[in-house]
Amino acid sequence: METLSVWRGTAPPSGFGMLGADVTADVVIIGGGITGVTLASLLAGQQTPVKPKVVLLEADEIGAGSTGNSTGNLYETVSNGLQEIAAKWGAEVARQVAAERRAAVAFIEERCSQLPDVGFRRCPLVLWADSAHNAYVRKEYDALAAAGCPVEITSSVPSPLPAAQGEVMVLRNQAQFQPQAYVVAMARRAAEAGASVHEHSRVLEIDTKARRVVTASGSVTAREIVMATHSPKGVHLVHAEMPVHREYAIALEWTADAPPGPGTFWWKAGEHLSVRTLQAGDRHYLICAGQEHKVGIHNATAGLMALELLAKQYFGDRPITHRWSAQNYRGADALPYIGRNHEGCFIATGFAADGLTWGTVAARLIAAELLGHKAAFADLVKPGRISLVKGAKAILAENALVMKQLVKDYLTHRQTEKLASLAPGDSAIVDAEGETLAAWRAPDGELFAVSNVCPHMGCKVHWNSVETSWDCPCHGSRFRPDGTVIEGPALHGLKRKHPSALGTDGSGSGSAPA
Repeated sequence: METLSVWRGTAPPSGFGMLGADVTADVVIIGGGITGVTLASLLAGQQTPVKPKVVLLEADEIGAGSTGNSTGNLYETVSNGLQEIAAKWGAEVARQVAAERRAAVAFIEERCSQLPDVGFRRCPLVLWADSAHNAYVRKEYDALAAAGCPVEITSSVPSPLPAAQGEVMVLRNQAQFQPQAYVVAMARRAAEAGASVHEHSRVLEIDTKARRVVTASGSVTAREIVMATHSPKGVHLVHAEMPVHREYAIALEWTADAPPGPGTFWWKAGEHLSVRTLQAGDRHYLICAGQEHKVGIHNATAGLMALELLAKQYFGDRPITHRWSAQNYRGADALPYIGRNHEGCFIATGFAADGLTWGTVAARLIAAELLGHKAAFADLVKPGRISLVKGAKAILAENALVMKQLVKDYLTHRQTEKLASLAPGDSAIVDAEGETLAAWRAPDGELFAVSNVCPHMGCKVHWNSVETSWDCPCHGSRFRPDGTVIEGPALHGLKRKHPSALGTDGSGSGSAPA
């Protein structure tokens, strides 16, 4: 299935070249999403006698990861509720979180005022629920009010949104923008200020002792390494603490001035729904995002279809213009991990579904520390913090799930199809020449067969029929049919097995379940 977010489909191209040499720098930033691009802009824009030399490496294109596949919403609360942070950490920490995120939104607003066509607007965030979740709305109102947020209670939401069956919470003065257009413009701004920005420059090796990162066409040796990759590359302690989820989204054709109007609308029910509108040029869209699903063990097609049916139920049978999804990693104790890890590198992860705002917070915190002005909030979110009581339940649950998946996949063959039986469009775990492989036959008949073992920590990959990818259920690494890494902590791809080595020319007919 072709997937492209409405943000990437309506934003201008980026157009940065590959890294093509061995270079040195003060700071190398891995990742061209909102965290990495904002950090590069902050460092390169310093008005000091000796400006830090910054190199940014993006594996694909600027914004191609979670940033360009987000919902474009900015807010001072968090998607799981500020009430969770208040319950785990107390009211004062919840207040600090809201204040830090509010400042990040104001930072984005100030930058947007200097950038062309990034679609920034202030608007309310509206939260309501079905009858089974009404208590959640009141608790969130209480937590936000205690944190000093501009929140109020009302009783209705605009049609055709699902009707309110209890209190409706309105958080005033939140925001929205075009995230892909923003990061492309910010990357250009960073480059104009002196940063070296490179696309299609996937990092294949990270030597933390030598402070050197290597791509297929060059390398960067730097005093500081920042992994702004949403999940840090390689093996890190935080991977054992973070559940990984995927969320699907669609854009529908819409009309100007049609309700629900400007706003971020969150409906908490058995089927979660997030809704907002967008104007891009002379076209109008309604954007809907649905339930979160555990990466690698969910039925991607069923998840997307459920969202499409829900949108059709409330908004009519309108053409779907874009389909996409994004991945998120959630901190075990409800806070992200931002700062130096045990190897002395900077990481920024655990943002849950709130990465646009947390990514901006992270960039500002890391920039401050690199420039010798460490912020007080940095200690609260440092990766090595001790919060076993606050996060123990999530850590135990995540590691139990990882172990269960490892045992299940190593003791059970999910499928025993043969390569020759795969029809165009089909995927399967297959036996070939004594090996178990992950195989997919493209619509044109070309066969792709790769190792089904994730190189990160040895879990078995599962097929994602929506994204046409092999996804690891343990720590979220994802791979294209040819084995190339898409995202996640894996540095190396799935080893490809060419058809000639398996006794087949890659063509074939027949049928097998997808």
